Amino acid sequence: MKNVVLLHGYKGTPDNFWFTWLREELTALGYQINALQLPDAEHPSLEVWTPYAMRNAHFDQETTIIGHSAGCPLALSILDNLNQPIRRTILVAGFIRLKEMQDDDAMLLQVYDWEKLKNNGREFYFFNSDNDPWGCDHKQGEALREKLGGTLIVQTGEGHFGSKVFDQPYDRFPLLKNVCLLA
Repeated sequence: MKNVVLLHGYKGTPDNFWFTWLREELTALGYQINALQLPDAEHPSLEVWTPYAMRNAHFDQETTIIGHSAGCPLALSILDNLNQPIRRTILVAGFIRLKEMQDDDAMLLQVYDWEKLKNNGREFYFFNSDNDPWGCDHKQGEALREKLGGTLIVQTGEGHFGSKVFDQPYDRFPLLKNVCLLA
């Protein structure tokens, strides 16, 4: 059975922005959805989030992981910890490094094993905007695409694809749904 694991970002919940809409759309099509409420979302840490996600979600060859913002480095950390590949990895407003983050930031892998990530993620899609207010822009998407391969989808004027701070509700995301439905 096809399943989707949704990973929210910093200060997020599984009900933020387009998550609820996407869950309803995919559930109606027979997908099993696991939208995790990550612990202590105001203090994201791969040390805490990765084992939590590994224990509370199912990952197999039919899994699609969708990470938004800080959920993107978590998706990469999950791929780094898997012993088998999944179907697809979709990173929305993803990043490798941001200017305001230190190299030892709790949300970034210290070392990226790009080959293992590519092998376990198999098929990658990156959604980034040209005007992301947090710096998770098309340049970050291109850096990820260069390392992992896959498809970069740059959207014009879409900001962070949802942000409470910048009053961007982003309640529906039809293009993301279409990518989930690809054979």
